[in-house]
Formats: sequence, structure tokens, C-alpha cells
Amino acid sequence: MGNWVVNHWFSVLFLVVWLGLNVFLFVDAFLKYEKADKYYYTRKILGFCSRTLRKQLDHNLTFHKLVAYMICLHTAIHIIAHLFNFDRYSRSRQDTSGSLASILSSLSHDEQKGGSWLNPIQSRNMTVEYVTFTSIAGLTGVIMTIALILMVTSATEFIRRSYFEVFWYTHHLFIFYILGLGIHGIGGIVRGQTEESMNESHPHKCAGSFEMWNDHDSHCRRPKFEGHPPESWKWILAPVILYICERILRFYRSQQKVVITKVVMHPSKVLELQMNKRGFSMEVGQYIFVNCPSISLLEWHPFTLTSAPEEDFFSIHIRAAGDWTENLIRAFEQQYSPIPRIEVDGPFGTASEDVFQYEVAVLVGAGIGVTPFASILKSIWYKFQCADHNLKTKKIYFYWICRETGAFSWFNNLLTSLEQEMEELGKVGFLNYRLFLTGWDNNIVGHAALNFDKATDIVTGLKQKTSFGRPMWDNEFSTIATSHPKSVVGVFLCGPQTLAKSLHKCCHRYSSLDPRKVQFYFNKENF
Repeated sequence: MGNWVVNHWFSVLFLVVWLGLNVFLFVDAFLKYEKADKYYYTRKILGFCSRTLRKQLDHNLTFHKLVAYMICLHTAIHIIAHLFNFDRYSRSRQDTSGSLASILSSLSHDEQKGGSWLNPIQSRNMTVEYVTFTSIAGLTGVIMTIALILMVTSATEFIRRSYFEVFWYTHHLFIFYILGLGIHGIGGIVRGQTEESMNESHPHKCAGSFEMWNDHDSHCRRPKFEGHPPESWKWILAPVILYICERILRFYRSQQKVVITKVVMHPSKVLELQMNKRGFSMEVGQYIFVNCPSISLLEWHPFTLTSAPEEDFFSIHIRAAGDWTENLIRAFEQQYSPIPRIEVDGPFGTASEDVFQYEVAVLVGAGIGVTPFASILKSIWYKFQCADHNLKTKKIYFYWICRETGAFSWFNNLLTSLEQEMEELGKVGFLNYRLFLTGWDNNIVGHAALNFDKATDIVTGLKQKTSFGRPMWDNEFSTIATSHPKSVVGVFLCGPQTLAKSLHKCCHRYSSLDPRKVQFYFNKENF
């Protein structure tokens, strides 16, 4: 066995990589299928495992990108190997020296019909390009490569943020990629010697006497070859079935009637929709996919739920950030036209679902990224109303970073209600929230300074004063670590990647090496 591995190391390496890649594809499809049911079963299974292990479930997009990188890498290796192989085929076909390669390449057309050919280049006049675009393997390979290039290039962050429609439509080219992968091997362009021919003319015995293959006295006969049967369909069958099941489930849920009960236009071009849907059940921090057929039949966009599970409706806040959202807001602003029909798929699970599993929670929202925490804060308000004694969380630190003052009005009433509720229940210290304004000028600062002694903030009307600039995260984390020396602190972010890097570093920096002391766990919303 050891000698076989040494002699066939490249085949072993290729087999291991190929198996690993297909396992990745299967797990990736599984995670996407589970996503359609809020990771319900997986979360239940991992509920008895460590917090670190459960957190990996929320990195499914990172895993999806890793699978894409692996596919690109092995596609490049596959193409380069074929280029070398076809160059060798071409030189063998052009060779007239009577070498073994030229004899194997010059099997007659009749023999090719019998399935014994080895070289796909059938004549000296045939080019590599002709074989590429006329064979099943070559044509599907070109289609898959083009589809893969378009999917990868359109998935860059710049295109996703600026031209979401381009990303959305080109990413569905994976259908052609999977179909091509399933039939790529039908042509049998990769061939091997048949078992019967191996018994008659083993390469170790007959390769050196190829000049005598046609002699009647020779024990070696001309070898016969056959194409390897297609195998790729076996590896993609399970992921494809999972994907089809997920699409059927999502289609069924999206066709259920959605009733829009309230429409609110907030400052800074933010639209709030309150809706009802039969059988809809949610948890804090989850999100839904929304489609408006009058704008686009195929586009579905994710939006975080801003309502609480205790409420009899579910709501989302939509900020104008592209053609689709601008068209949607414009459609709802028209007073004398019927309300556009909305389709909803979800809800789907996120990291914020685990917020109440921590003794101390740090919530950081940037701009419209405050939406998952609005759901959490609303749920806390209802839990205090109902005197929920099962609430594990003892302290919440909430940071909201906005560029303009109008954004604070989105959830101003919610924060005011929470302030009043905490005072009435004698739990003023439960919620510590800080508002930061990054897009300020001297007039705003001067006006705030002149009115600093007032009971309420001049910018928001809340008792908590607005800070100008960005939080000093080292100071914030140091204070939290000192105040809770033996607590497990969950840090939740919905915001840009640069802020995520800063918070992630702070979580590592201020977590104690002693597991019995303060530990920070970083969680980020991923869509």
C-alpha cells in the first residue's frame, strides 16, 4: 500500500483534494438549506456544544467564499493541466518518427468508432481550438469557466454594494456551471486502457515492443482504450437536491399573502413597513428577504426585522441605497396609487439571536445597522413589562454611530420609552446607551455646548447626551472589563468591515487568559 501511494502520489493528492472540495460543496449546500429554516435543526444540535463551536454556524458566508476560492484554484489547475495535455496530444499527432506516442495517436477512424482511440485530435489538420469547441468536454469547460469568472468578478464588494442587480443576476449563472459540471465527463476525453487489453498487452511488457504489435508471432496486441465514465454527477447530486428542496420551501413561503398594516416615512429617506403574515414567527435579530414584483420579479433583498417577537406584526426599515430601494420608496410615497404588493421569505437566523445567552451584551450599530438591535431593545421592553424572570442578561451597552442627526429619529420613541421604563422599575443601570454623531460641524457642536446643562439632549431630545466623533473603543472595552471582571460578554455588530476589525481586536485584547474571568465573544451580522 505504501509503495502504491509513493508511485501514485499525484493521483492520491488529486483524489484527496477532489473529495475535500466536494465535501465543501455538500456542507455549503447544507448550510444554505438550513438557512431556509433559520438554522433550526443545527442550532438545536449545537445547543449542547461550546459557544465557540455554535458561533461557527454564523460564518456560513465566509465558508461559502472559501469554497469559491477553492473552486477557482482547482479550476485553474485543471485548465493548466489540460493545456499541457493538449499540447502533448498535438505534438504526438504531428510526429512522423514512428514513436510510441505517434503510433497511439494515429489509431484509424474506424478504430475510434470502436472506442479504442486515445488521442482526441483525430488528424494533423485538426486544431486544439476545434476539439475544444466541438467536444462535450471542451464546450462545457469553456461555458463553466466563463460562468465562474463572471460570478467571481461580480461578487466583489464594490459591485455588490454599487450594482447589486449585476451581482444578483450573474451569481445565478451557477445553474449553467452545475449543469456543465454534470455532463462534463460524458465525452470520455480522458481515457484509459480497457481491462481486456491490459491482460493481453500490459504496458510494462509491451510498451517496448510496439513495432511488433501487428506481427502474428507477437504476444502483444495493439491496445484498446475507453473513456472513463462520468463521475461528477455523483458528487453534485446531494447538494443539488438540497438546493432544490430549499428553493421549493422558499417559493412556498414567498407565495403566502403579506398584509401591509402601516407605512411610515422617516427622515434621511428611510421607509418603515409594518406587516402581517399567517404563521409568521420570529426571534430577535433575524432578517427576511423582500421582493416587490412591480419593481423586479427576480430580485430579493435582505432586511433585518426591527419588530420584537412579542408584537403582533413584523416590521423592517429600508434606507435608500440603490436603484431597487429608491424605486420601492418612491412607489410607497405615491399617495393616489395602490400600495405595491410585497412578497416575504423568511425569517432567517443570525448571530444576534444569541444575545440573551450572555450576561453582558455590547450592541454596536452603524447607521441603518441599528435595525437588529431595535428588535432586541423592543423585546427587552416587553420582557420588563411582563416581568420576565428568565432573562439571563444583566447589563446591555448600546452604541449607535450615525453620520447625520436625522437618523436618530428612527428609533427615538423606542429609546425614550426604555428610559422611562428603566426609571419606573428602578433599573436605570440595566441599559447604558451612547449615541455618536460623526457628520457634525461647528454650528451643531456650538449649539449643543450652549444647551449642555438642559435635562435633555438638544440633538435627540433624550436624556443621554450625544457624543461627537467616534467611540474610543480601547477605553470602552477597558471600562466594561473592569466593571464585569468575571462575566461572559457578547459583542454584536451590524456595520462596516473596518469597524468589525477594530472590535474583533478589542475582544481578543481585553479577554482574560483565565477562562474564569472576563471573556469577550465577537459576533457580526452577515448577509
